[in-house]
Amino acid sequence: MEFICGWLLMLSAFVSGTAGAVENGLGSEVGLLMDTAKEAEFFGWMRSVRRRIHEYPELAFEEHKTSQIIRSELDSLGIEYSWPVAKTGVVASIGSGKQPWFSLRADMDALPIQGTVKLVFQPGEEGHAGAYHVLKEGALDDFQAIFGLHVSPGMPTGTVGSKPGPLLAGAARFSAVIKGKGGHAASPHVGRDPVLAASLAILALQQIVSRETDPLEARVITVGFIEAGQAANVIPETVRFGGTLRSLTTEGLLYIQQRVRQVIEMQAAVHRCTATIDFMEEKLTPYPATVNDEAMYEHAKSIAEILLGQPNVHLLPATMGAEDFSFYAQKMPAAFFFIGTKNETLKSDKPLHSPLFVMDEEALPIGAALHAAVAISYLESHAVEGL
Repeated sequence: MEFICGWLLMLSAFVSGTAGAVENGLGSEVGLLMDTAKEAEFFGWMRSVRRRIHEYPELAFEEHKTSQIIRSELDSLGIEYSWPVAKTGVVASIGSGKQPWFSLRADMDALPIQGTVKLVFQPGEEGHAGAYHVLKEGALDDFQAIFGLHVSPGMPTGTVGSKPGPLLAGAARFSAVIKGKGGHAASPHVGRDPVLAASLAILALQQIVSRETDPLEARVITVGFIEAGQAANVIPETVRFGGTLRSLTTEGLLYIQQRVRQVIEMQAAVHRCTATIDFMEEKLTPYPATVNDEAMYEHAKSIAEILLGQPNVHLLPATMGAEDFSFYAQKMPAAFFFIGTKNETLKSDKPLHSPLFVMDEEALPIGAALHAAVAISYLESHAVEGL
């Protein structure tokens, strides 16, 4: 989150430094955006902002220091913004304020041309559906499109990639408690064993995907934890387990949720136990599948090919990871891309969410230029006639 916020601030300053250069259209100016982003003074400032943000890692909806840094930089650049949005979020605006409006979630650049770019500094992406709350507050009403980037340590620095249509899975979490009757291990007939019921329920869950759904439609049920008793010679009264459900379609996710409840309750009943299943929808809102709009994908892809060259823009396979950018994609045409940060010299190839993860900061100017060019070219091609 903090890394992407840094990109948006970088783009805000980038606009003021390149405004006069793009007034006559895109064309070769796309290359100029990249050259300007790589200038030593500008790149040094980008690195400074990014590192300041990362000095204060904050959890979902607690990004108070990050939000303060963002607002301070926006104030210094003379950019107006709305705050708070979804508790700690910021939505800034550059341009005339007239339609059309284009938004960049987490990274942006814009120019004083006909149209407006909205900067969406979104809190709470990691499992807390911050995008859903931003939309719920109406902060992105009347927007025509949105674009977003996510770092990828599996792709070399200097490359980007995505695909049209379904890109990332919809995801939900669940927690189940099976309650039986505890007792001594020597007398299992006296009790009702929730461990046995939970074990068979977990096995039965795997048959939902393998035997009930089309094998050509990607879906996953993963049980990630099991909690039972502490003593080897005691049958516990309860067993708690849970995990995640994933599908490349939102409809598929809803089906899996329904069947998970039915299967767990049935296995509990067969073994004379009871079951309670919680999908935690109020605390951890399920994410729909992230689906790229084909036209927006082609637009961003064509700009990336101008900036980086066609060989460096990859068609990626869909994966079963999840992103709350999917909520934006449900509301407006959206394109979500991955940007490479892998540099073997820096050993920046460790996976996301790893404590060993580091990033190649040479990706910063690439991301800045790409966001700027995607926004500028979109506004130029969608400007309202007669303004």
